[in-house]
Amino acid sequence: MTPQELKNSILQMAIQGKLVEQRPEEGTAEELFAQIQEEKLRLIKEKKIRKEKGEYGEFKEEEILFDVPPTWKWVRFGSIMINRDSERIPLSVAERNKLEKTFDYYGASGIIDKVDRYLFDKTLLLIGEDGANLLARSTPIAFLAKGKYWVNNHAHVLDCVAGTLSLEYMMYFVNAISLAKYVTGTAQPKMNQEKMNSIPVPLPPFAEQKRIVAKIEELLPYIDRYKQAWSKLEKFNSRFPEDMKKSLLQYAIQGKLVEQRAEEGTGEGPYQQIQTYKQKLIKDGKLKKTRTLEPISETFVPFDFPPSWKVCYIDDIAFVTKLAGFEYTKYIADNLVADGIPLFKGKNVQNGKLVLSFESYIPESVSDELPRSQIAKKCLLTPYVGTIGNIAIFDGSFKAHLGSNVGKIEVLNSDTQTFVLEEYVLWYLKSTYGYAELTKHKKATAQESISIDAIRNVIIAIPPLEEQYRIVAKIEELLPLCERLK
Repeated sequence: MTPQELKNSILQMAIQGKLVEQRPEEGTAEELFAQIQEEKLRLIKEKKIRKEKGEYGEFKEEEILFDVPPTWKWVRFGSIMINRDSERIPLSVAERNKLEKTFDYYGASGIIDKVDRYLFDKTLLLIGEDGANLLARSTPIAFLAKGKYWVNNHAHVLDCVAGTLSLEYMMYFVNAISLAKYVTGTAQPKMNQEKMNSIPVPLPPFAEQKRIVAKIEELLPYIDRYKQAWSKLEKFNSRFPEDMKKSLLQYAIQGKLVEQRAEEGTGEGPYQQIQTYKQKLIKDGKLKKTRTLEPISETFVPFDFPPSWKVCYIDDIAFVTKLAGFEYTKYIADNLVADGIPLFKGKNVQNGKLVLSFESYIPESVSDELPRSQIAKKCLLTPYVGTIGNIAIFDGSFKAHLGSNVGKIEVLNSDTQTFVLEEYVLWYLKSTYGYAELTKHKKATAQESISIDAIRNVIIAIPPLEEQYRIVAKIEELLPLCERLK
């Protein structure tokens, strides 16, 4: 139960006579109602108040929303309230701005300004007369105005016969019920005086009204405390799935998600296989040799990976590149076509997923002239301008090409043998540590950016191939459970 639902429940119990007990010595609402009518007639005769608008005949069966205690009575709102609307004096915005502001100025939703002179100087009940809140009820529609204050023409001003009616009880009652059937218009909702006066009210004896109000106000601080606790719980619940996902990935890349098995060998195995394959590609002229990177110091590795894993750079196991500026200018800019080889741009990688909706295409012949930036097999794509750290796998199911602001990480697996799983690299880079590595050299400009060399310099730890499979399988088993927690 939400805090608002709890509050609504308490108010409903209050106006149904279920919050406090009934006491015979307190009399009946029938007697109270007769007293109110007698006093109102006297005030009307003395011209101290006006007769309320509207006819308050017998109640229709459908108007009685619930049973009330035998000592209570269903009455019309206008038959027990005194309307002070006519005592208001309109005050324009221009007039208000000229005055030294001292006293409260009330509108349909509470205090909206200050004025230098006051009109009312006693506690009265204000109920919003118009506005969306009559239906939406995002904030209380009825409230008490106290002290010395003005009221504009967007709120009904209401009083009662002293010693017969609790304005606090009436405030809680109005805030507990739906006003929809008493409101006209939807674009500009309005509740006029006649409609308001027709509202059925469950009237308790005066002493019971006061005890109901006292009980509500005794419970409200507990509701506020519950609301604070609920808010903290809601924040925790909203963060929990994502925090669980982060913890899961972090455990995975630290070797704590699945066990290590001696018979599976070490990460050195697939690492050396890649080095052998890499040298062959360089020798065959299919890959350019990149510059040698500095040996990885232990101070740059934040925790101990399992001894069987191999710590290296992304550049050691993958071909990392982008579309060069001169390639775009010389080959692509003047050769865009309506259909052909699609260009992956930075905007095609969003929220860890590929957006396969393309703006630009080039002829296949142009793509073939730029094999370095061609996307012809499974790889990872990541923007290097814009949303840095965003990354997704392209499955290689169709031929594509790198466009602007996106780089590719093509793991150096041969056509016949896998050494390192692209999925493992993906989850590694999506972990807290991997993301920090990928983004640590980003430049904080109008648009964030990183260099391709920064991606090449990301430190990664490689498990044996079979362990990579088990890690990926376990992650893909558990991540949907995290999603279901949302």
